[in-house]
Amino acid sequence: MLSTTNTIPYGRQLVEEDDIQAVVDVLRSDYITQGPVVPEFEAQVAKYCGANFAIAANSATSALHIACLALGVGEGDWVWTSPNTFVASANCALYCGAKIDFVDIDPYSYNISTKALAVKLDIAERDGRLPKVVIPVHMCGNPCDMFEIHSLAKRYGFKVIEDASHAIGARYLDNPVGRCDYSDITVFSFHPVKIITSGEGGMALTNDPEIAQRLKRFRSHGITSNPSDMIERPSDELWYYQQLDLGFNYRMTDIHAALGLSQLSKVDRFVEDRRTVASRYQSMLAALPITLPTESVLGRSSYHLYVVRLNRGQLKVSQREVFSCLHSAGIGVNLHYIPVYRQPYYERLGFSSGYCQEAEKYFTDAVSLPIYPSLTETQQTLVVSVFRECLCC
Repeated sequence: MLSTTNTIPYGRQLVEEDDIQAVVDVLRSDYITQGPVVPEFEAQVAKYCGANFAIAANSATSALHIACLALGVGEGDWVWTSPNTFVASANCALYCGAKIDFVDIDPYSYNISTKALAVKLDIAERDGRLPKVVIPVHMCGNPCDMFEIHSLAKRYGFKVIEDASHAIGARYLDNPVGRCDYSDITVFSFHPVKIITSGEGGMALTNDPEIAQRLKRFRSHGITSNPSDMIERPSDELWYYQQLDLGFNYRMTDIHAALGLSQLSKVDRFVEDRRTVASRYQSMLAALPITLPTESVLGRSSYHLYVVRLNRGQLKVSQREVFSCLHSAGIGVNLHYIPVYRQPYYERLGFSSGYCQEAEKYFTDAVSLPIYPSLTETQQTLVVSVFRECLCC
């Protein structure tokens, strides 16, 4: 068994020579920020996904924040999301002064359960506590049941933000995730371990021109330079911009956009490479006492993550022991995710263990195995061999 640490990480970027050259070209140009490359990146992402508008930000967290603001989320509003996600999916609501709640996950897709959502909405309607926004998360790049969520949105009157941080390149009902057919806004992440990277960065997509304008303003200090949006001032005063809202400096630089734009041309290849790795895992792991991930019949996963679940009743080792064994052998497995409400900060808000039972069952037996485009068959064989040994300890 290997003795080095994190020889094979759970995820990593694939940056090639043309990506590097794209960044160098911007560094040698007149604009390294607020130049032409960010708008081009936005236009190409919108075109790829089939959306009308795309607004780049310096992270997906920032994009989620301004998405909430653009939909009017504020003090006293409720926002619901999945507990099986990174904390940013919930934090974005709290940034706006809203209250957050969680909907349990489906035990097979690990996405927000539409059945649990429907039950919770029925109760909330009777109690007068319906959410203003629901944020479904496309866990691992496997699309949520957006048609059903959209149907519930129309019935109960809430807005929808798709947290598609894992899912650029995924498809739902044979259309690209990000087309916003069943949501008001979709958010992507371009963090280095995601499908494509801009170093750090995110993007919010929408088909609504008014939402797009609000997203742009909130991204850049709440400022507009569009004369038609400005408040009338004395004609002899020079006004070439106005701050209309309290916004933020969430802009993406042209340096980051250059890397993202170059990577975007490879998104389909990267997804296919990930799917090939996933397919090999499905075959190589089939006989082990674990539950393999399933792909939605309504969609096509981008396989940002490959999560297996330990069948603990058939094993003599604990999840912690399996993690320790793999890490000591240089296999950098991870856990996606600890339920958000179990974090100390959220427990101080009043949440406690047992709030979402399926999410907690998942938490106690999930393991994210390495998956990324440059993972070789030799490396993957080693991962499986060590994993098998760790399960038998």
